[in-house]
Amino acid sequence: MRPSRPAARLLVVAPDDRLLMFRFTPEDRPPFWCTPGGAVDPGESYEQAAVRELFEETGMTCPIGPHVATMHVRFVTLEGVEVDAEERYFLVRADDCAVRIDGHTALEQRVMQSHRWWTAEELAACEEAYYPADLIEVWRAAMDAVAG
Repeated sequence: MRPSRPAARLLVVAPDDRLLMFRFTPEDRPPFWCTPGGAVDPGESYEQAAVRELFEETGMTCPIGPHVATMHVRFVTLEGVEVDAEERYFLVRADDCAVRIDGHTALEQRVMQSHRWWTAEELAACEEAYYPADLIEVWRAAMDAVAG
């Protein structure tokens, strides 16, 4: 049986509605793009993990917005562990596009060496994998939900 991995993922959206993604370059698989976020630590709520992960991975202290999606996925972590994950996505409206990575762990420093703010059209045309595969639909639904 795979261990469970609760995780908080963040749809960090710039004032011009672009989405922040990090490019991962692990040694055991092709590069891919993913939203900020990570595992919920013992004793943390998903919301608390979202606040912590936002600061650790981006240096941002913006308010965490609504929980906009939940996904159940199976994958192999960067540490090589096969997990069953419950990922809860939170919408975050960034005040600006300044990203600080000085809070990254040693592993993150090795495999998360770049980031980018994407439009939906740019992400749809991306030749590298991004996760989740239906991210554009989740992002659009989240933006529509808060707009009206």
